[in-house]
Amino acid sequence: MKTTVLKTKQRAISPIQFAVLVLMAGSTAAQAQNAATADTQKPTPAQAAAAANNSDKILEVLVTGTKRTTSLQRTPVAITALSAASLEDNHVQTLQDIVNLVPGFSATAQGDHGVMTMTMRGVGNDSAKTEYADPEVASFVDGIYSPRPEGATALLFDLEAIEVLRGPQGTLWGRNATVGAVNMQTAKPVIGKSFGTVEGGAGSYNRLGMRGAFNVPVSDTMALRFAFVNEQHDGYVDYQTMPSIPLASQRAAFVAGGGALADFQPINTNLFLTGGQKYGAQKQSAVRLSMLWKPTSTSKWDLSYEKFVDRGASNMNLMQTPRAGQKMWSALIDTAPGTKRDSDAIRSRYETAISDDVSLAYIAGYAKFSGSQTFDGDAGVVVPTSFATGGSHREHNTNSSNYVNYSHEVEVQSTGKKDVDWLLGLYYAAETNDIRFDLPIMNGTQQGTVGWQGSFIQPKETVESKAIFGQATWNLSDSLHLTGGARYTKDDRANIGGRGYGWANYPATPATVAQIPVNQNVNPWDANSGFGAPGLNDGVYSGSKLTGLARISYDMDKNNMWYASVSTGYKSGGLQDGGRTYAPETLTNYELGTKHTLMDGAVKISNALFYENFKDYQFSAPVTNPDGSRTLATTSAEGAKITGFETEIAAKLSKDDKIQVSLAYTPKATLGKLLAGSNDYVIPTCVADKTVSNCVDVTGVTMAHTPKIQMQIQYQHTIHLGNATLTPRISVHYESESNLSVFSNYFGAPDKQAAYSRTDLGLRYEGDKFYMDFFVRNVGNGNVKTSAQNGNTGGIWVAQYLPPRTFGVNAGFNF
Repeated sequence: MKTTVLKTKQRAISPIQFAVLVLMAGSTAAQAQNAATADTQKPTPAQAAAAANNSDKILEVLVTGTKRTTSLQRTPVAITALSAASLEDNHVQTLQDIVNLVPGFSATAQGDHGVMTMTMRGVGNDSAKTEYADPEVASFVDGIYSPRPEGATALLFDLEAIEVLRGPQGTLWGRNATVGAVNMQTAKPVIGKSFGTVEGGAGSYNRLGMRGAFNVPVSDTMALRFAFVNEQHDGYVDYQTMPSIPLASQRAAFVAGGGALADFQPINTNLFLTGGQKYGAQKQSAVRLSMLWKPTSTSKWDLSYEKFVDRGASNMNLMQTPRAGQKMWSALIDTAPGTKRDSDAIRSRYETAISDDVSLAYIAGYAKFSGSQTFDGDAGVVVPTSFATGGSHREHNTNSSNYVNYSHEVEVQSTGKKDVDWLLGLYYAAETNDIRFDLPIMNGTQQGTVGWQGSFIQPKETVESKAIFGQATWNLSDSLHLTGGARYTKDDRANIGGRGYGWANYPATPATVAQIPVNQNVNPWDANSGFGAPGLNDGVYSGSKLTGLARISYDMDKNNMWYASVSTGYKSGGLQDGGRTYAPETLTNYELGTKHTLMDGAVKISNALFYENFKDYQFSAPVTNPDGSRTLATTSAEGAKITGFETEIAAKLSKDDKIQVSLAYTPKATLGKLLAGSNDYVIPTCVADKTVSNCVDVTGVTMAHTPKIQMQIQYQHTIHLGNATLTPRISVHYESESNLSVFSNYFGAPDKQAAYSRTDLGLRYEGDKFYMDFFVRNVGNGNVKTSAQNGNTGGIWVAQYLPPRTFGVNAGFNF
């Protein structure tokens, strides 16, 4: 099979008409089914249990998106619930792997910081990879917020489920859940049972994997679970060999570039790598120890410790049009890839019944992260003509990045079904972080003179967030429910001692200043370092916001429901370079949804039609100021307006045949007024805004990573082999054309991803205790861009891509 680039054709039917037709179709089916079954008796508990185990049906899924355990099909929220089996079938290891399983969701890798940034319903922030910018999609592990995506959420393992909530979730979920939240639920210990599983795997690019979990009962009230994972494979990017350039040609080029012949030196080809770990390599390990203790019949304590270690390599920018004679997945590399990331996390949840009608939960989390990374910023797009001319040596080096984060949350809520179901909560979170990021740019090669370089040192930044929240549902009848909720949040930020150093001795004179790339052993504040007076980043920010939710839901019968809601989202403002503040962003979301269980449980459908009205959308990018200094700037767009429709369908065609379809249709995702600048792109001199050197008016552009159509179809068939089964499966993902940044309309095709389809295949053998799972991902070996730029590479377009075709096998044993 082949990855196919497709062109979509405009249809006569309008987006709203299309969505309404689907919603009406679901409602019509509901009324027909209700008429056929209105007089039937309700099943007994035994009959219900038997029905749940009947393979003709799609089994009921329970979710916790409303901070209560409810049936997915009875929860008036747009939620995608991914079970452990679904995660295993789709070989989910990172957040990027769940993109194809959730409508309207995308996650892109940003190589120079090695983190994942997420977009949902047309809204995201590709710059949410540093200490300055926060995401619009919040990540949680066991309900505890994970502020930095390079930590515990980087490698997903031993999970019970993942819930993806779409739309503002700030009322119950809090920080930065502006357009959605992803909650990863780890597998919990089971009291009174001993069991476990061990799995090993191998595959392309010398992939080796091992994972397992063991459940150990300690007493009648306590159990432990130990889980581990190790995943590694070689990188995807091959090393190119530096071409041999005659010395005479090198001398001529050096002199032509203004160099003195006496200063000439030959290119040291040993500075260009030809071996070692490659970009795109994975080498990650994690362990988790979990405890469940039930001291009384009405209380329990879940406690876990998790350790994550990463020694792999980030993705790399590749030339969109390779040089003649070179492969797509290769580069002339002069900065070795290196990633060192370590995180420790402690998560705790204690629940107890205060009375027969009220329960209390205390949720606490602690996370510590430290890391460093080297990245080839020039991407080897130009072959140098001499040691100081022709090409450019550019490094993006995170010399150190550290943070400590902790949070506390108290929830008190009613239990059981009441006339009014309510929940009240208090929340507090604090973070301290520091970073040093160096950006050396040398003329020609590492041996050359300094073109420009900067060192950005933030020794202490703090974040503090406090909130009080509540939500109540009035059950006016067994069918009609009204919900209201509100959250008041207070955010405080501070930058203490932050400095941004830029190269001042330009053009440099080798006799007075050492011409070496800045690194962690160079003190840019030294008098003879070549750096000028630093920019001062000290500052404080304080802000607050009240957000809320109003919702009505109606159960048409036991199998069908609809809901309508208005909710608001909020992301705090903050600080940027120079100690300047930027404004918070807000969102109002209007949503209409339906959920249906049809054909006696063989078909389940969830629909959502939404309209988002954004104000002060935050756009962050590295820019050059008129005085020549370089900073990370955050500006506020006037807003954004987004309209979309989502549907998810799961159906059992027979006992042995299952199909799942998800669709996101986003006909409108328009950015408001914004003059945008970025050093990642070659853009013209800014006339309208004198505070930045370069800018483009991007007003009205379609939001990045928001294709008009995103569709996923999965099909599997089970073949019975005595006591074993063999299940082949196929998954096809399609996306129409999408922008990669706010500049896509200005640049066109190089900054867009064309329409494409992508196919994955699998084959699983399941015995009594033993299983084997074969897989091929990206069968057609297509190149799908996730980001693009030309600003750091002299106008030559580069991009990062989803992985090429991979294949492998996993085999495991349950005991």
